[in-house]
Amino acid sequence: MSLQDDLAAVKRCLEDLVRTVGQLERSLAAERGVTSPPPKAPAENLVTIPDTPYDSGLWTDTDDEGLGARDRHAP
Repeated sequence: MSLQDDLAAVKRCLEDLVRTVGQLERSLAAERGVTSPPPKAPAENLVTIPDTPYDSGLWTDTDDEGLGARDRHAP
């Protein structure tokens, strides 16, 4: 299996675990006669990326990925 396949399998297992724990909590609450709040929808962690260009000053001391440093030559 590739790393991507492994990560997808882990994600599915975690989602199954979260769903099963939620069902267990609801069934325990029903046995105790406690009304449980409706299940929450999973929060999505969305990040808004602005359309404005990045400050070029952030990139002055970085290497170009795959090309090496600016002041050195490739072997």
